[in-house]
Amino acid sequence: MVKKIKNKIMAGFALLITILIVAGSLSIYEFTNMGKSVISLIDDNYKTIADSKTMLEALEREDSGILLLLLGRWEQGREIIQAADSSFLKSLAQAENNITEENEEEHIRRIHESYTNYKALWKRPIVDTEKEGNIVWYFETLHESFLKTKSAVNDLMELNQKNLYHESTQLKNQSRRAIMPAIVAIVSVIIFSILLNFFITRYFVTPIGKLTEVIKTYNPDNRNYSMDMGFNDEIKQLEEEILNLIDKITRRQEK
Repeated sequence: MVKKIKNKIMAGFALLITILIVAGSLSIYEFTNMGKSVISLIDDNYKTIADSKTMLEALEREDSGILLLLLGRWEQGREIIQAADSSFLKSLAQAENNITEENEEEHIRRIHESYTNYKALWKRPIVDTEKEGNIVWYFETLHESFLKTKSAVNDLMELNQKNLYHESTQLKNQSRRAIMPAIVAIVSVIIFSILLNFFITRYFVTPIGKLTEVIKTYNPDNRNYSMDMGFNDEIKQLEEEILNLIDKITRRQEK
């Protein structure tokens, strides 16, 4: 079967395009999976971290409000405490509805428990009672409960921070995996281009050069022409036609 030069070149370019399509498809697949899984988890972690920070800020404001109650400033202290309590409970509810990590539910339960105990202490009247101005009671009872609640919130935040780092590392690794097919494709294309250039030179450029040289050195007195290209394609057909033409011209000149 005669192999066409056009088919050879087209096959080369088809392989080149196939490599690029496969590499591009793999990269898109990796990035799509990355976007659906890891980025979603990172977003959930970030939300819980933000809620934890809001809870910590609310606890600090409540502590300030309690100190105002100890000083007998009931109205100002209660206003601060109520606003902080509302902010804390709202953020806690959001974190509870966004549980994505292992053991996160246990951390939420601990926050609920410690905050309920803490709230029970400052919810009772302080102003105009023996607790007003009682620094010993504040540090030995109330502040201890405050620190316990704060520690529970910090544990929740640290859990999500660790997982955020883990998922960020995973995202980085997936990005590398997504890039790898493209890198492999580029290297493959470079290697293939070198090979394609070699074969085009060997099967196309060199034979044409030989044909050109034979035509340049045409001598009617010399009928011994040899241009064996070693291939069975259009170049071989051209070789045969040129030899036939030279033979015809030589025969005509001999008549």
